[in-house]
Amino acid sequence: MRLDPVTLEIIGNKLGALTEEMCLTLQRTSRSLYVKETADFACALAGPDGTFTAYPRGIGVSGFVGLEVRTAVEQAGPLSPGDVLITNDPYHSGGLATHLTDIQLIEPYFHDGEVIGYGWAFIHCSDIGGRVPSSLSPTNDEIYQEGLRIPPVRLVRAGERVPEVAALLAANSRTPDANEGDLRAMLAALRTGRERLAAVVAAHGADGVRAAHADLVEYSAGKATAALAGLRDGEYRFVDLLDDDAVSPVPVRISVTAHLEGGRLHLDFTGSDPQVAAAFNIASHAGSGRAHAWITTRVLALICTLDPEIPLNGGIIRPITVTAPEGSVVNATAPAAVGIRHATASRVNDALGGALGQAAREVLPAASSGLVVPVVVAEQRATGQNVQVLEPMVGGTGARYGADGVDGRDSGISNLSNNPVETVETEIGVRVLRYALRPDSGGPGRWRGGTGLELSFEVGSDDARLLARGLERLRFRPWGVAGGRSGAPAELVVNEGTPGERRLGKIDVLGLARGDVVTLRTSGAGGYGDPFDRPAEEVLADVRRGVVSVAAARRDYGVAVAVTAHGPAVDEAETGRLRTARPPADRSAEVGPERAAWDAIFDPAPVDRLVAALFRLPAARRHARRVAVYTAVLAALPAGFPAVAATPEEGAAARRVLAAELDRLVAETTDEAGAAGAAG
Repeated sequence: MRLDPVTLEIIGNKLGALTEEMCLTLQRTSRSLYVKETADFACALAGPDGTFTAYPRGIGVSGFVGLEVRTAVEQAGPLSPGDVLITNDPYHSGGLATHLTDIQLIEPYFHDGEVIGYGWAFIHCSDIGGRVPSSLSPTNDEIYQEGLRIPPVRLVRAGERVPEVAALLAANSRTPDANEGDLRAMLAALRTGRERLAAVVAAHGADGVRAAHADLVEYSAGKATAALAGLRDGEYRFVDLLDDDAVSPVPVRISVTAHLEGGRLHLDFTGSDPQVAAAFNIASHAGSGRAHAWITTRVLALICTLDPEIPLNGGIIRPITVTAPEGSVVNATAPAAVGIRHATASRVNDALGGALGQAAREVLPAASSGLVVPVVVAEQRATGQNVQVLEPMVGGTGARYGADGVDGRDSGISNLSNNPVETVETEIGVRVLRYALRPDSGGPGRWRGGTGLELSFEVGSDDARLLARGLERLRFRPWGVAGGRSGAPAELVVNEGTPGERRLGKIDVLGLARGDVVTLRTSGAGGYGDPFDRPAEEVLADVRRGVVSVAAARRDYGVAVAVTAHGPAVDEAETGRLRTARPPADRSAEVGPERAAWDAIFDPAPVDRLVAALFRLPAARRHARRVAVYTAVLAALPAGFPAVAATPEEGAAARRVLAAELDRLVAETTDEAGAAGAAG
C-alpha cells in the first residue's frame, strides 16, 4: 500500500509527536541526574522490521536514529503482548546498545494479534557494576570489566515484572535505587507510546500505519539521496588521531575514505588501527556494510543540514554503506571493551568532516572540540554510594564558511544538556567555583572556532573519587580549515597554582580529598579562513565578550585593542600596521604544531603499510605489535614528542627506525602467511 502525500504527512507527524511525548514522560519521571537534567536518553518507534520510523526532533539524544531493534528482538524469540525486553550488550544486541551503561528497553506493540510496531527507550544509567564506579574506565581491556552484560531478555512478561531479572540488576549496581527509578520511567514511556499508537491506529487503520512505516523510511531515503547528490562526486580521504589509548602513549589512527557518486555514499575505514586493549573500541557490526549510527553521525548531521525538512527515521542512512575491517577500532569484535566508544566516535566525526569537507568546502565546518567528558564524582554516604555525572563537558563547534562556531556547545554525537549548578551542589558533595566559557580557546579564523568550557569545583568529602572518561584533544588540537587555526588543547589540573599542583592526562579513578580543587578546560574548535581577514569590529566584540583576550587579538588577528575610559576600542593605525605584516600560511597553524610534528615522522604512506601488515597478524597479537613498533620509533625522538619538537637529525633517525620496523613486520607477516599456506 502506498499512502497519498497528505495522509503520510499526517500520520508521520502523529508518530513523531508520539515519540516526543514518550521522551517527556521518561524525563519527567526519571530518577538520576544524568537523565532528568543532562537528557542522556531517547525514545523512538520502530516498524515491524525493526527500523526506526519515527524519532523525536527536540528532546533526547539525536544521533541514534540509524539504530534498529531487529537483532535484539530475534535474539529473544517470539514475543507476546505485555512483554518488554531489556538489553545493554553491544555484541548480543547487534549494536543497538553501544556500551553497557546504555540500558535499552523494547516493547512490541500489537494490534489484532500482530506486531504493528516496537516502542524503544534507552537511558544512560549511573552504574551497572564493573571495576570502577560508573562502570566506565578507559583502561578496561575486556567488556567483562565494564559491568553486568544483559543479552536481550524479558524484563516484563505478559505485563508482569520478572522478579529474577529485577533482583539480578539490583545486585550488580552501586546505584540500584536510581536504576530502578529510571527503569520505571522507561516503562512509563513505553506505555505512553503504546497508548498513543493505538489512537493512531484507531484513526487511520492498521493498514495505514503499516504503510506509513514503510513509506516514511522510503521517503527519507529518497530525500537523503537527493541531498547527497548535491555534493561533488569523487573520492576523499582524511586521517585523524586519538591522543592515545590510555594504556600506552601511542595515538590511535582513524582513517576514512568517502566515495560519493550520484547521491550514494560509501565510507571505507581501511587504514584505521586495529582494536585496542582499552575501552575506545566501537562495536559497529559493520562487516556486512551496515552503516551503524556511531560511525555515521556526522553524515546524518550533514544530510539534515542540506535538507532540514527531512523526517527523522532510519531511511536517512539508507544511501550509506560502510567498509570497516573486522577487528578494527571502529568494528571491534568481542570481548573488546567499548565503554569509552564516544571518544572514538568524536574522532570519527572529525575524520568524516575532513573527508566530506573536500566535497563541500562551504558546508562542512572545521573540527569541533572533539571530546565529550562526563565528569563523574563517586562518594560514600550513609545510605550507600552516590555516583553522579557532575557535568557532561564538551567544547565548541567548528567554524564554517560564513559563521563562527558555537561557543561551549557541541552536539556532534549527542545533544546533552548541562546540569544546573544548583542541582549539582544539591545532589553531589562539591562546590562549583567556576563554570564558564574558556577564553582564547577557539581556533582563530575569519570565522572563529567555538570556545571550550572551564569547570572548577572544590571537593567536600575525604573519600571522593573522580572519573573523567572521554578526555581527548590533550595532545592533538582540533584542526582549522582554509587558513583557520587550530583550537587550544584540553587541560586537567588538580589544585592549580598551589605547591601540590598536578597536571594530568587521561585518568582512570583519581582519589580526591576534602578541599581539593579540580579544573577541567576543554579544547576549543578549529577556525575557518585566515584570521587576519576577520573584521576588526568582530574581533573587538569577542574581546568585549571575554572570549578573546587583548593579547590574543593582537597576536592571532592582527588587531590592536586599546583599553579606554569607555571600554575596549580598536587602535586603527596600529591594526593597519599589524595586518600589513600578516604571517605566511602555515599548515602547522591549521592542524597544530603537535600534529604537524607527528605527521613529519609518521607519513601516511608508510603508516598505511604498517596498518595493513598488522591486520595480517592474528587478532590477539595486533595491539601489542603496534605499540612495539611505535615505541621503537618514539625512542629515537625527544621525551615529550610531539609537544617537544625533534631536531632534523632526530627526525631522520626516527624515520629510519620506522622503515626498519616496517620492513621487519612485513617480512614477519609474509613468512607467517607462507608457513600457514604450506601447512594448509
